[in-house]
Amino acid sequence: MAYQKVLIAGKWRNSKTPVCFNAVNPANKQSLPEMYPVSGQDDVNEVISAGKQAAVELRTAPREKFAQFLESFADRIETNADALVEIAHLETALPKEPRLRNGELPRTTDQLRKAAKAARELSWCHATIETSVNIRSKMGPLDGPVSVFGPNNFPFAFNSISGGDFAAAIAAGNPVIAKANTCHPGTTFIFARLAFEAVKETGLHPATVQMIYRTPPDLGLKLVSHPYIGASAFTGSKKAGLRLKAAADKAGKPIYLEMSSVNPVFILPGAIEERSDDIAAELFGSCALGAGQFCTNPGLIILQKGDRSEQFIHTLTEAFDSNRPGILLSSTGLEGITEAVEILKSAGAALITGGKKVEDEGYVFANTLLRVDGKTFISNPQELQTEAFGAASLIVVADDIQQTKEVASVIEGNLTGCIYSHTKGKDDKAYTILESELRTKVGRLLNDKVPTGVAVVSSMNHGGPYPATGHPGFTAVGLPASMLRFTALYCYDNVRPNRLPIELQDKNPTGTMWRLIDGEWTKRDV
Repeated sequence: MAYQKVLIAGKWRNSKTPVCFNAVNPANKQSLPEMYPVSGQDDVNEVISAGKQAAVELRTAPREKFAQFLESFADRIETNADALVEIAHLETALPKEPRLRNGELPRTTDQLRKAAKAARELSWCHATIETSVNIRSKMGPLDGPVSVFGPNNFPFAFNSISGGDFAAAIAAGNPVIAKANTCHPGTTFIFARLAFEAVKETGLHPATVQMIYRTPPDLGLKLVSHPYIGASAFTGSKKAGLRLKAAADKAGKPIYLEMSSVNPVFILPGAIEERSDDIAAELFGSCALGAGQFCTNPGLIILQKGDRSEQFIHTLTEAFDSNRPGILLSSTGLEGITEAVEILKSAGAALITGGKKVEDEGYVFANTLLRVDGKTFISNPQELQTEAFGAASLIVVADDIQQTKEVASVIEGNLTGCIYSHTKGKDDKAYTILESELRTKVGRLLNDKVPTGVAVVSSMNHGGPYPATGHPGFTAVGLPASMLRFTALYCYDNVRPNRLPIELQDKNPTGTMWRLIDGEWTKRDV
């Protein structure tokens, strides 16, 4: 039986395990013809060993080479856009236009080029020099490869071998072991082919990028816990993420996770009074975007009781009822949202609309709204924050601003939190009360806009407290900050000038690099 090759140690070769799988087209539930291998123990051992060898060599590679690789890779992606869009559409049912071609693909190449710029400019390494004691430090690459586990909902921008985690790890000087997502192996294969071409063109170590498609669960754990692994990045379900985290933590290995987020949206009374219909339209658009399969999808909507709030709920319900639900990415996603809605109902939430699978050619679940009162939510916050990954949201109706604050106080860590308020200041007092509670619960706080969409800018935080991520101090989007996840702090005490890395020598290596010299951020030479 013919199946696709894996990329290990600078070679495309057959997997040493004969077990295979097919991708499935979510739009019609039909298996796609190409076969992909499930890598076993031999493949995993070899990919980790080769990654370790690459990490050793890459420590001394010129930083310029990493920038050249990232730019070459971005160019090749654009040249092969048609093939990438076609296979990603078949494997995910995401629209070719505008989603894949005009949205996600340009974002992918943009973040690769921004990573290249950061790698070349060098300020990301936080070079720090204290001349009075001749101690100098900087951030540098890890001592082993970074394993990247990509999600199913962004086949380009978060792909394990083209996405933000990949770009950040490479820009920081690390090799990457990409574990393809089972939902889009063909898309990942094309990216891997293009990345390897760019590796050869720029002369980096052949194992700078490696890729396998799928492993048994126990070997996935090995990819985050092996002694040779430098760090890992995972985007996906809380259940899978926590298993990987437990294995990595036990081995003392860094792991950065994006797992679960209901992204609470608080709508204060003045905003409801002022622009109820507009907010309802915005919220539905955000909830339904991509069939609700965004990590920043608003799964929790908090209002204060009153006639206007009831009218808002009615308007939002009409939008959920009258619009056709989108196609989910997989059968697993369909089962997951079905189970989540049942958990919410058993915890006290009342179904307003939807709540069931739709008989359709593809994987479809009805647009779903549920509601619960503030007292019930506060008494059972864990189950009532179950993430229903799709176009499904729970409305919490609180008695007043004080109970709204109590709701915020029991909310788990989230990627985002939003507050809609009156534009002329009518809600300012309530906003102050609420914001003080919400601020520490979310990575990104928004005002008067929906949370879906993550801008690739240096100030972006795509992270947050647990269980949104495994660590509240890091971001998966926003360069150069996202690079710091994949670095170690190198300190040099009284090291002779000619032995120092160029970033710490007296002369500024680029003339534009920012360094902290004797407590002052500057571009000058020592």
